[in-house]
Amino acid sequence: MSAVISMNDLEKRFRSRLGEDHVAVDGFTLEIASGEFFCLLGPSGCGKSTVLSLVAGFEPPTRGRLAIDGVPITGPGADRAVVFQGDDSLFNWLTARQNVEFGLRVAGMAAAARRERALHFLDLVGLRNQAERYPSELSGGMKQRVQIARVLANEPKIMLMDEPFGALDAQTRLLMQEQLAAIWRRTRISILFITHDIDEAITLGTRIGIMRAGPRASLKATVDVDLDVAQRQRTDPAFVRIYGRVYDLIRDEVLKSVDRGMSSGAAA
Repeated sequence: MSAVISMNDLEKRFRSRLGEDHVAVDGFTLEIASGEFFCLLGPSGCGKSTVLSLVAGFEPPTRGRLAIDGVPITGPGADRAVVFQGDDSLFNWLTARQNVEFGLRVAGMAAAARRERALHFLDLVGLRNQAERYPSELSGGMKQRVQIARVLANEPKIMLMDEPFGALDAQTRLLMQEQLAAIWRRTRISILFITHDIDEAITLGTRIGIMRAGPRASLKATVDVDLDVAQRQRTDPAFVRIYGRVYDLIRDEVLKSVDRGMSSGAAA
């Protein structure tokens, strides 16, 4: 499969208010194939969200090459869409259907066509019967599904998801993982999914990338998740096998992150 996203030797350097440089990622290299569900996993503060911001075009890299379908990324674009952790990106004065229609309306699609398209994708995420409800009338999981429907309606090449289920309760989070996996199997859209949860990464991903502890984080390793739907149960031996491999890779990075945090606290 061809690469939809290519990242080569990326560096992202931030300047603090005190004039000091902080290098979040350094030498980050990765290709994500068309139709792949790639989960980027790492300890807190390792730069996972920074990588997503670079791909989204919210931030430019300070070094390296970043491209979508071979074309350099110079800013946000309709070929990439972001699903955030919270529901702040929904417009509270619009219904679920109108939220999904919003980008289509801006693009000039006729009212009847965009209504039909919005209802199609609300049906895909199991919310057709909630189409005329406002965000304040929806649960947290429903709001996330409206976000996903809105993204899919605009047909991006890749969907970027930054710990989108992190604010949900445990039961709703498991349900959302199942629903997202089912949506991906039906659409085969390319997904870059940021998480710190090993279980979540194995449940969802076709491949997992493990990041080194920050600062100056890079990609430590990738692990293929060669599981069918039935094997993506946490008690399945194949699931447990991959969990052990990923845990071994990330454990040292988590310990490094904790040690650095304690050292910084002691120095302060």
